[in-house]
Amino acid sequence: MKKSLLVVILSFIFCNNAKVEISAKDYKATNIEALAYCKKNGFNEEYYFLLDLSIHPGKNRFFIYDFKENKITDKNLVTHGSCDQLEENPNKWEKAKFSNTTDSHCSMKGKYKIGKRDYSSWGINVKYWLHGLEKSNENAVKRVVVLHSWNAVADEEIYPKVSPLSWGCPAVSDAFMRKLDTRLQKAQKPVLLWIIE
Repeated sequence: MKKSLLVVILSFIFCNNAKVEISAKDYKATNIEALAYCKKNGFNEEYYFLLDLSIHPGKNRFFIYDFKENKITDKNLVTHGSCDQLEENPNKWEKAKFSNTTDSHCSMKGKYKIGKRDYSSWGINVKYWLHGLEKSNENAVKRVVVLHSWNAVADEEIYPKVSPLSWGCPAVSDAFMRKLDTRLQKAQKPVLLWIIE
């Protein structure tokens, strides 16, 4: 009986640990590609911002990746677009959809150059223009899809609840935006923001 109980306990521990290992995402290839892109295009080579919108919107999915330390140094929640102007979107709260179409209210995948700091009527009143660098996000400026904060976005994970929806902007909490703003104002070169799925 004791032996059977021990086997059950060990199996439970092993299975749970294995599950944690499997669910943790590995961004190694993405980080290598990001650094190569930054070197080739004269972008900041200290860090970049990676947004993985395949992750549940109640979990951290905005990552600051430090190239020198070779690790994620900070993370937070981020919104995705409602994508409700093209078709009925019943899963919009939990799953991001993507489109570059004007007025779609969708998120857009791809690499962006973080541009000029400007006034925002949202959050801490700071926004950064996002310049789409790929076919999938070339309408970012035209759509006014910008990096900004929103006081409706929590500063810590809220899973299984979800973050609010945007019209395509990656919006973060006010506290996290203050951190990003401090970094971006000190940056000597453009910073890469990359939205993946």
